Amino acid sequence: MAGFRGGMGGGMNNLVKQAQKIQEQMQQAEKELEELEVVGLSGGGEEGDETVVIYMNGKKVINGVEFGSKISQMIDLSDEEDVEMLEDLILAAINDGYKKADELYEEKMGKFGGASLPGLM
Repeated sequence: MAGFRGGMGGGMNNLVKQAQKIQEQMQQAEKELEELEVVGLSGGGEEGDETVVIYMNGKKVINGVEFGSKISQMIDLSDEEDVEMLEDLILAAINDGYKKADELYEEKMGKFGGASLPGLM
């Protein structure tokens, strides 16, 4: 082709640099998600005496469970119905935490459009 010089080298270099920059931004966002604390609640709606609290990071790794002081007084572990209620409260708190973690994930990672960069991640 007459008059064609330089090929795609310059454009390709810029594309690779942009991909590397996006990869770095995604890695930073992932790190932030690991460091953020999400609190899932059930029972009372707020952290309190009748609440089950689940602590997790923005990547949904659970790293703590806490029972309000009244929960331990209300639950008789020898009573099957009480145990089922406690299980339900724990699951509700986990699901609340997951919902909040999903919102954080979307906030941090949504700007990347959910697409990964093949070979770079």
